[in-house]
This record gives sequence, structure tokens and C-alpha cells, in this order.
Amino acid sequence: QVQLVESGGGSVQAGGSLRLSCAASGIFFSISSMAWYRQAPGKQRELVAGITNSGSTNYADSVKGRFTISRDNAKNTVYLQMNSLQPEDTGVYYCQQGIFQVAHWGQGTQVTVSS
Repeated sequence: QVQLVESGGGSVQAGGSLRLSCAASGIFFSISSMAWYRQAPGKQRELVAGITNSGSTNYADSVKGRFTISRDNAKNTVYLQMNSLQPEDTGVYYCQQGIFQVAHWGQGTQVTVSS
């Protein structure tokens, strides 16, 4: 059974930084695509950043140049470094793992950015 555990969320002021981590269980991490999504209150969940098993990355336009996704296959962990945070980055951030075209989700971690 796949388990994803996010950590690193919190409250920061605008301009601050946070680093999210997502630890995955199971044996498929190195061949999985991984992604971070976020959901703001009253809004749909949206893709923030993704990384393929070969390390290719993609980002939402709103976070390009501020956020960096990375992975450590030896630790079964994916990271999201978030810099220059803005109030509109507030939301619950979810880790997603894609295994054989099936999406698995973590429980989410709250990020709150105050102005």
C-alpha cells in the first residue's frame, strides 16, 4: 500500500520561504512521477509542480522562478522549495505519486502566507 506523508508546512510572512517534504513508502518511488498540488479555500485543487522519474520538471506559471521541485530517490522523498511566498500561495499542499497511471495522494500540509 502506498503512503505519502507531507511535512514542512507552516505560517510565514510574505517574502518568506518554506520547504515541503513528501516521504513515500513502497518500492515504486524511483519509477514514479511525483507532483505537488495545492488547494486554496473555495478553489479547486491545482497543479503546482511536477517531476518525472527522469527528473524533468514542470511548474504552474504562478510559481515559476520561485518554487523548485526536486527528488531524492535514495530517500523516497520529493521536495518543494518555496521562496518569495505570497498570500496567494496560501492553501493545503498535497503530494501526489503516479504509479502505473494511478494517482496516490498524501493527507496534505497547510501553508499560510500573511501579508
